[in-house]
Amino acid sequence: MRFDLIKNGHLAVKRRYWFLITTLLLLLIAWLVVGLGFFDAANTAPSIIVEFDPPLGFQQADGPWEWDFPRDFGPHPDFQTEWWYYTGNLETDTGERFGYQLTIFRRALLPEEDTPERDSAWAADQVYMAHFALSDISADKHYAFERFSRGADSLAGAQADPFKVWLENWRVVQTPDGLYHLSAKNKDIAVDLILKDLKGPILHGNLGYSQKGSARGNASYYYSLPRLETTGTLQTAEGIYQVEGLSWKDHEFSTDALSSGQVGWDWFSLQLTDGSELMIYQVRRDDGSIDPYSSGTWISPEGETVQLGREQFEIQVTESWKSQQSGADYPAGWRISITTLDLDLEAKPMMNDQEMNVSYTYWEGAVELSGTKEGMHISGKGYIELTGYTESMEGQF
Repeated sequence: MRFDLIKNGHLAVKRRYWFLITTLLLLLIAWLVVGLGFFDAANTAPSIIVEFDPPLGFQQADGPWEWDFPRDFGPHPDFQTEWWYYTGNLETDTGERFGYQLTIFRRALLPEEDTPERDSAWAADQVYMAHFALSDISADKHYAFERFSRGADSLAGAQADPFKVWLENWRVVQTPDGLYHLSAKNKDIAVDLILKDLKGPILHGNLGYSQKGSARGNASYYYSLPRLETTGTLQTAEGIYQVEGLSWKDHEFSTDALSSGQVGWDWFSLQLTDGSELMIYQVRRDDGSIDPYSSGTWISPEGETVQLGREQFEIQVTESWKSQQSGADYPAGWRISITTLDLDLEAKPMMNDQEMNVSYTYWEGAVELSGTKEGMHISGKGYIELTGYTESMEGQF
């Protein structure tokens, strides 16, 4: 889930979610006024009046969605917030291990029907933000980068068929043979990967309607591509590496997803060696309890799904780690139990310091898994996202 961020909007429940937008808007508001098309190039008067609260005119997630692929691989501008989220665990043939994240967020400034026609190619009604991170497990180094751009003049955008989402040269593009080319570079840190979808879209919640709270609109539309066979190269200051492994894609879109009292979330995307996957998330409340709208999905090797309610899984924290940069105390070890599946897993970070110190501070990192399924040993890898440990998320999305 990438949940998954701004008051009355959201960028990724992991995503997972939209927690980054409040800070983004504060950072960008002056730049938006000057350069994002609030002013047309030929005029000195503002051509748009933007109101951020409440998000009037945007569509809300309020019931099951009529999914249509490849259409729904692309953008949904009737909703205020959307993101495309990729993570993966990669390895060289000599044993060096890496994790990566590339997430591209879209934030609508106005509903489409409220956006006036403007002549400038620079005029925009969408803001894009992207996070790119690489965990060099063998070297115990984590790199994190952030970019912003306007959805105008081909600087950033998304399309459905053929699928493409990009922010400048950080991008995922569908190839003519149906594969996906993911690439991102910042100075001497880069990934250049080919992803092959092995399972197709998996819908979470009620046919892709993922409810996060009790009020109307406290929900997102959410699917994953949970098993993407991955090959390619990555680059660090030490050199270029041939790698292979598995990636995971999340795509969510919504308006005003989370409810009062929800201060953060823990989100898990786990790929097991028997060919199954598990997505679970728990939303933490301000009284220390776990919100009843926390949920998950188990995906069989054949692609069948079991939806999991809050009462069907338990996540226990077994270790912790304190960031020297933010001072936050994060969980750094978990035991995950799902009695109905006879599944018991232990998850540990491949390295502790995978904190994202960007516009909003959160933890997003590669983890390794071991445990039992129906009494038999099982292992795997995955990614975990932790938000709300530096400050409460309440009221920010």
